[in-house]
Amino acid sequence: MEVKLHDIGEGMTEATINAFLVGVGEQVRADQPLVEVQTDKMTAEIPAPANGIIKGFSVKEGDTIRVGETVLIMGAGKESVAPKRTSSATAQSTRILASPYTRKLARDAGIPLEKVRGSGPAGRILDEDIQSHLLVEPLPKETPERTEADSIPFRGRRKQIASKMVRSVRTIPHCTHFEEIDVTELLAWKRDVTDVSMGAFFIKALSVCLKEFPIFNGRLDEEQECVHLQHAHHIGVAVDTEEGLIVPVIRHVEEKTLKGIQKELKALTNKALDHTLTAKEATGGTFTVSNVGPLGGSIGATPIINEPEVALVSFHKTKKRPMVNEADEIVIRSMMNVSMSFDHRVADGGTAVRFTNRLRDFIEKPGILLMEMI
Repeated sequence: MEVKLHDIGEGMTEATINAFLVGVGEQVRADQPLVEVQTDKMTAEIPAPANGIIKGFSVKEGDTIRVGETVLIMGAGKESVAPKRTSSATAQSTRILASPYTRKLARDAGIPLEKVRGSGPAGRILDEDIQSHLLVEPLPKETPERTEADSIPFRGRRKQIASKMVRSVRTIPHCTHFEEIDVTELLAWKRDVTDVSMGAFFIKALSVCLKEFPIFNGRLDEEQECVHLQHAHHIGVAVDTEEGLIVPVIRHVEEKTLKGIQKELKALTNKALDHTLTAKEATGGTFTVSNVGPLGGSIGATPIINEPEVALVSFHKTKKRPMVNEADEIVIRSMMNVSMSFDHRVADGGTAVRFTNRLRDFIEKPGILLMEMI
């Protein structure tokens, strides 16, 4: 029986083999995790389709393979197979309880999991167990040879993200529109409403704009020669992690309150940082938002669209600047730049300007958005 890489998320075409969780000759049960893989969105495990015995691997750790390729071969459950010699880490890993992210921490630190004592339920190894192990048994320091340059791996999530970005740029004729927005009143409102973030407000404002401009919540179908205008607003939120951008999706934003969006945004962001997002939580977006302002330093960008979506909005750094009001007076206002990239096959610049003008109205006068939500 061939166990193949299957599509574990919308739009997935390939994944990198992180680690095998079983050894050759090992008896496994149905649904037992066999291999850990990494896509551009998440770390996931491929389970056994049935009871059986591992007969051999068709790929090796670190390989990037496409959906449909064979990962390993299984024999019938009662078949007797002489185990081949494997590394102790591979042969024993199936008996060690640890999450994919914990396994990654151990691999990055060069620590065999069988040497770590788990403090979780049933001896499960936790992230903090890896850190504790390093404190007790620090890795020996080696004197590196002098080289002309340092090298870092280009695989796993970083390689997956690169592939997706190249595909997006090659497929979609990007056009980016810039706008500056006065957020002075929104900041004052935020000081009074402490349990809702600016990010949650932006997401809800974008959803209301998408109701008025559904073209930016569309999906181009060139074969059918039409644009599908999707009713649900599944808004992806770009989260900056150590391994690159991950985009968890808040589903049905059009039905949610500001507090509901805030709660889900916080939970999904934490899961993205902990690498515990499920496939559903990281796929199915219809529009993407990137709030890079809190990182500081960014005054503008030309963001790449998250294909097959047709638009993306980035919110940049807020800065106090002297502005001239309607009475020709110079006043100090908090100004934020916004950039919107859109698929020029689907929409034109004028529509994008009207979209960001409406977004500006909601942000500059928060009461207008609150009235729209009644």
